[in-house]
Amino acid sequence: MQKKTLQLSLQTSNLVVSFMIWVLISSLMPSIQEDIALTSFQVSIVTAIPVILGSVLRIPIGFYTDRFGARSLFVISFLALLFPVFYISTATTFTDLVIGGLILGIGGATFSIGVTSIPKYYPKERHGFVNGIYGVGNIGTAVTTFGAPIIAQSIGWVSTVRLYLILLAFFILLNIFLGDRKEKRVKVSMVDEIKGVYKNATLWFLNLFYFVTFGAFVAFTMFLPGFLVNNFDLTAVDAGMRTAGFIVIATFLRPIGGLLADKFDAYKMLMITFLGVTISGVLLSFSPSIGWFTVGTLAVGVCVGIGNGTVFKLVPLHFSKHAGIVNGIVSAMGGLGGFFPPLVLTAVFNMTGQYAIGFMALSQFALVSFIIVIWMYYQDQMNIERRIIESTVEGILVANKQGVIQNVNPAFTDITGYTKDEAYGNTPKLLQSGKHDKEFYRDMWDEIERDGYWEGVIWNKRKNDEIYPQWLTISSIKNNVGKVKYYVGIFNDISEAKFER
Repeated sequence: MQKKTLQLSLQTSNLVVSFMIWVLISSLMPSIQEDIALTSFQVSIVTAIPVILGSVLRIPIGFYTDRFGARSLFVISFLALLFPVFYISTATTFTDLVIGGLILGIGGATFSIGVTSIPKYYPKERHGFVNGIYGVGNIGTAVTTFGAPIIAQSIGWVSTVRLYLILLAFFILLNIFLGDRKEKRVKVSMVDEIKGVYKNATLWFLNLFYFVTFGAFVAFTMFLPGFLVNNFDLTAVDAGMRTAGFIVIATFLRPIGGLLADKFDAYKMLMITFLGVTISGVLLSFSPSIGWFTVGTLAVGVCVGIGNGTVFKLVPLHFSKHAGIVNGIVSAMGGLGGFFPPLVLTAVFNMTGQYAIGFMALSQFALVSFIIVIWMYYQDQMNIERRIIESTVEGILVANKQGVIQNVNPAFTDITGYTKDEAYGNTPKLLQSGKHDKEFYRDMWDEIERDGYWEGVIWNKRKNDEIYPQWLTISSIKNNVGKVKYYVGIFNDISEAKFER
């Protein structure tokens, strides 16, 4: 097996195990409540608490994966998880569950390891897909959510929790022997890494996007089992199966989202994602029956699954030199996105007796994200157009309808000798050589007004007073109602000296 395939398979399996452990408490909560008395607010705290450390630790874990490699980070993480898993199996109070659940968050933090490590083995055009494949490890939440309650019915929740100790021990050995000891490593200062990215607005937009998509995934995964039991009177097993269905859909659509982002425009995929979540949130707010609630929940699963894969296509595209720290920051925000919704939903229910406002908040966050993605898409298109203009070998001059220069490209400076600052605010008279009379320019502008363009040979003057011939095209740029807004001149130096050089 090729090294890259082995590492993708191993690290994806690691994530499955990590996420199986991360949702251990929420999956077994109905069984735990039979032995430990908890209020509804305490249940929401215990359910959400693993998300805290699982989010915060993603930043340093992503950074140190770049420095020490995935093998070391997975082994250390699994060793650390042995304690909370055993401690939870001995829990008798709310405090025990909080302590164990907090440290259990390490399972969620391991997500940063693979999204930082795996792209090192593949070309950029496959990053969206391979990160999506790695993200299938989210299926671990479904395995525990569905399987743990069934096992607990036979052997009790305490023994069920302790079975995970055996699984951890096996994967510690697996990573020691199969992990890549020679993974490419990057040694940089964490402070320097953060300084290099924190002022970039794109980072914070990606944080918001993943806060909504992965946050919704985590929140629904943690919240649904108890919610379905308490509000629709389902059995723990039935609630677990329904939650597992949500998880499976969102998880297996993640690589599809990455693949679509590789093949099509990632921003367009995010537009579809957030529009879908916006509509689904509204539907959930007005879903009195289990049927409509199921439709809304599965729609959220489809959208956030695609969205999760798409976001991590954009991270290496925009931050290839700071992948470790940015992966950590973005994935941390996604995890925190899963911490707050259960608490908000519970608080809203305690105050109003319903969950509609909480689901509507999800819809509004998605709507804001949708608007931002549209803006980013058009900014990206403008940046592409600007880069095209800046990289062309022809000189380009943009003037407003009054003939005042608004912009020039680097080739303009190379040909004429005038910098952008020197040209801005002047008129094209700056370049006139004196070889053409007023009638020449009058005929030129008459033709532009009549036909929308003029082209031909014209003699102009460089900054050093050298007179030279250009092949010049001037075009008028009109708005939607046909009014001229700009004039664009595109020219080549056709002097003999040019070709001799």
